[in-house]
Amino acid sequence: EGRLDLHGMVQTGAHGALTAFIARAASEGKRCVVVITGKGRISEGGGVLRRQLPGWLNAPMVRTHIIGFAVAQPKDGGAGAMYVLLRRRRG
Repeated sequence: EGRLDLHGMVQTGAHGALTAFIARAASEGKRCVVVITGKGRISEGGGVLRRQLPGWLNAPMVRTHIIGFAVAQPKDGGAGAMYVLLRRRRG
């Protein structure tokens, strides 16, 4: 229902974009969104954004909107993307 591509962003910009995107998607009543981080270089242990994403999704301000998240299917980006399942809006 929504897609956020964080490729090429620095950590602070990506974190802010993610927080705003999740809040907006939740307020619009979306249920499942895709967040693309890219895979990063394997030789460097993977991408910085990819490693940071689970922590950002578990942060209190964001977590209130989220039921769960999982690595995307290959057609949606595979290990370089995450599905994020959002809570239903109340009221």
